[in-house]
Formats: sequence, C-alpha cells, structure tokens
Amino acid sequence: MRITALAGGVGGARFLRGLRAHLDRTPELADSTVTVIGNTGDDITLFGLRVCPDLDTILYTLGGGVHEGQGWGRADETFRVQGELAAYGAVPQWFHLGDQDFGTHVVRSQWLGQGLSLSEVTARLAERWGLPQQGVTLLPMTDSPVETHVVVDEGEGPRAVHFQEWWVRMQAKVPASRFVAVGMDQATAAPGVLDAIRQADVVLLPPSNPVVSIGIILGVPGVRDALRGATAPVVGVSPLISGAPVRGHADACLQAIGLESTTAAVAGLYADFLDGWLVAPEDEGTVTGLPRLAVRGRPLLMTDVDATADIAGAALDLALELKQR
Repeated sequence: MRITALAGGVGGARFLRGLRAHLDRTPELADSTVTVIGNTGDDITLFGLRVCPDLDTILYTLGGGVHEGQGWGRADETFRVQGELAAYGAVPQWFHLGDQDFGTHVVRSQWLGQGLSLSEVTARLAERWGLPQQGVTLLPMTDSPVETHVVVDEGEGPRAVHFQEWWVRMQAKVPASRFVAVGMDQATAAPGVLDAIRQADVVLLPPSNPVVSIGIILGVPGVRDALRGATAPVVGVSPLISGAPVRGHADACLQAIGLESTTAAVAGLYADFLDGWLVAPEDEGTVTGLPRLAVRGRPLLMTDVDATADIAGAALDLALELKQR
C-alpha cells in the first residue's frame, strides 16, 4: 500500500511513528510505503543556520532520537553552544538550540550553501536517521524558502513577526490578526510531492495544526488541486477533542482566521477534498453539513506508541472502507 501523509511537527511525527508501528505489526501491510509531505512554513534562519523544525521533529521521532517529554529536539541534549552564544550577546535567546541539534542545522546549511536543494538535503538527513529502511520518504512541501509570519498588535500598532516568535516567545498569547506565508507566491511543489498524492492508495492528514501546518502545505500551488483530484480516499484525524487542542495552540490559530475551535470547523477547512474524518467519541455528532464526509468516533489521545498505532489503524480502516464503496 502506498500511503501519503501531510504532516506538521509533534502531532504529525507521533502519528507517523504510530502508523509505522501499525504497519509493522500487520503482516499484510508490512511492505507498505509512507511518503510524508512536511511543512516548511515554520522554517527560520537562526545564528546564520537554516532550521526546519517540523522536518527535524519528524526525522528525530521516526529515527528514535527525539526528546520524548517535549516531543521535539534531541534526547539527552546539552546547551553549551547556546550558552556561549548568550555570553556573546547573540540573539535571539528565546529559541533554544541544543548542541546535537546544532549539528543538523550546520550540515543542512552547509549543503544548501553548496547548491543542494532542500529536498536533496532532507533525503541525506533521512538516511542518517534510517527513514528509508522503514519504508518512509520525507519530502519538504517545497524547495522554495517559505516562512509563516504572524500579524500581531502588542499595543503599538500592528506588526509582523516570524511564526516561531509568536509560537515560542509569545506562546500564542498575543492575538493574531492573520497569517502570511511569505514566499508562497514564488513557491512550487517540491519534486515528488504532487505525484505522491496522485499515486497514493490512501492519503492521511495526521492531527497536525490545521492552520499553520497542514494549512500552509495546502497553500503550495498544486497541492490542494491534487487532493481534490485524488483517486485515493483522503482521511483526516481531528487535532481537537471537545474543542480543545491536545497540545499546541490550534485554537488560537483558528480564532485568528475567524473560526470556532471545533472539530466541525476544522473539517470544513478540508471539505473540498476530505472523505473520512476520525474524531473523538464526544465530537462524533457535532460534524454536520458535510453529507459526503464519513465521520467515525474513537479515542484520539496518543498516549503511547501502541495507542497511536491503534488510531492510525482506525484511520486506515476507514480509508479501506471508503475505497470499497
């Protein structure tokens, strides 16, 4: 089975790890391949280095090197380089990079500087983390530089800040009036992205942020059209339970674009291509007005790998059910 998934950071990465676990424990699916289209709108240049937070979280999670408590960054990390930068007065200090993590950003920046595309660099990094051996291909949504900026007003008039500053330093507590994907007007889908959607047997939307993760991927020219025309069923997993995100600030992002923080509102963002929608049991009866959408309720807390594998299995079961209609 050829599975394609659109994913952001922590939620997407954990879902993908559960998906791979489900495939591995299901003999008839063990040979399945997974192509991940990763969000690069979170990318930022820090201390002269190109940082791709969502891609790195997927690499570290699937590769067994992630800090499990945080869901991002490296396990057993130290911060001596960041401390030395602080001693020199280098900014920003609100975004902490660990010593092992620096290695990823140094080599990425070096390879990009040598003329490799982000796709080529990501493939090299994926080799280091063993993704190909798992049957997983990680593709950035685009090789073009795209950065999500947030328009905020802290009392001195509106200004735009990088998404990471709003998310990390401000903790999304300063209301956002809008999001701007800077560079998207010049972007094209990275090699393999559109084919991965068109040739998939199943397309999955993990419980990633619908506005600044999956929503940014959908803004890449051609991606949304490919999903609309996909012959494979598209099944999503709600990132909300009873109107609240399990982690992160999806509610603040939905508010910024004028939507209520509900499972139904998120489904509406995908209504033109979504076929199946996995929601928490308490939300099953709340998704209305989308008659072609198959909604199934089940527990969605990704408490551990086994629980997440069960969620991924339920999403695949729904997709296979839709394929047989």
